Parts: sequence; structure tokens; C-alpha cells
Amino acid sequence: MSGFWAVFKRELKGYFTTPVAYVFLVIFLFFSGYLPFRDGFFEMRQADLRLFFNALPLLFVFMVPSAAMRLWAEERKTGSIELLLTLPITVCQAVLGKFFAAWCFLAIALLLTFPLPMTVVYLGQPDIGQIVTGYIGALLLAGGFLAIGMFFSALTKNQVISFILSVVACAIFVFAGNPTTLDYLALTISPAMVNVVESLSLQTHFESISRGVVEFKDMAYFIIVISAWVSACIVVLEERKAN
Repeated sequence: MSGFWAVFKRELKGYFTTPVAYVFLVIFLFFSGYLPFRDGFFEMRQADLRLFFNALPLLFVFMVPSAAMRLWAEERKTGSIELLLTLPITVCQAVLGKFFAAWCFLAIALLLTFPLPMTVVYLGQPDIGQIVTGYIGALLLAGGFLAIGMFFSALTKNQVISFILSVVACAIFVFAGNPTTLDYLALTISPAMVNVVESLSLQTHFESISRGVVEFKDMAYFIIVISAWVSACIVVLEERKAN
């Protein structure tokens, strides 16, 4: 565990030693506040954060890959990955340390949106439980996108290529659950296959949790997705270390 914590602290500290983290936070907080009000937050006359949570999947498609693209691509570009993989730590510890540090950074970004729930509480009497579960779902959604982004970051030393591949992959997992996409697929494939595609969408499971319904199948889905992509990243780096 000492190797894990060493990488975790190094990576989390690294976010705040450059202006990149602060630029990320400013952009994320701006759009997370702007999008709900653009979609008619006050016109709804309802004290909840539904519009905020509805905007998160699309916002995360671009924001999370931008935070993940440097995780391994930068290490490969500078050559420091060779040093990291020769240290007395396992590849699994290095990957998990980087993943949880980045996930912690995204959790900080979500926590900084606290003015939104405070505004809702001030304006009315919202369902606090639904807000809490919504944030839990948002954190799991960010973790899923982060795992995908970290995998593609391990594939290339070019951060731009890593970002583009991650955005495309994340967008597929989001729009797979979009009603328009499902209606189009229903014209070409069987209803059973449409249900399978919908069940694979990150957005479908996130929306279920954000409505205040925390079911085992949704939690298990996110755990499996995160574990699968993180494991794939470990395999890629293990092969690189072996070569």
C-alpha cells in the first residue's frame, strides 16, 4: 500500500502545482452553473437539481477526458514512465494511485458546486436525499469516464489523441441511452438488442440514481465499468513494462 499512497499523493499534489487544475475547475464550475440556468432553472418553479444533473453527462464527456488525458500520456512523452515502472511498486499500485488521485480531484470539483444545492435549499424545500444520491451518481459517472480516459491515455503519448479517443468513447456510452438513438436503433435491430444497448449506457444508470433510486444493478454496473477499464489499463502497461 505504500506504493499506492506515494503515487496518489504525488499525482494529487501535481494537479495543484500547475495552472491546469485551476483552469479546469473554473471552466467546470462555470458551465455546471450556466447550463441549468440556461435551461430554465427559475422558470421551473421547482426546488430541485434535476437540470444540473441532466447537464452533467454531456459536460463530463468533455471535462473528464481533459483531466484524464495527462495521466499516462504525459508520463510517456517525458519518459518518466520508464522510471515509474522501475520503482519498487507494482503497475497495479501505480494505476490505482493515479486513478484515485484523479477521481479525488473530480470529487473536489463536484464539491465546489455547493452553491447550487444551497440555492435550491434557500428557494424551497427540496428532497435532500435525492440531491445526495444525485451527487453519488455524478461521482460514479465521473469515475466511469475517468477509467475510460485513463485507458486511452496509456495507449498513446499524445495527449490530444488521448483526449479525442476518450471523448468519442465516453460519448458512445452516453448517447447509447439517448431516446433518439434508441428510436433509431429500434428500426434496425430487435427490441431485445435495443434493451441491451440501453443497459450499457452510463447515462441510463446515472439517471436512475439521480432520481433518488439507488439500486444494486446500477451500483454494480458502475463498479464493473470502472474495474474493467482500469484493468485494461493495467494490462496495457504490464505489456509495456514486459517489453
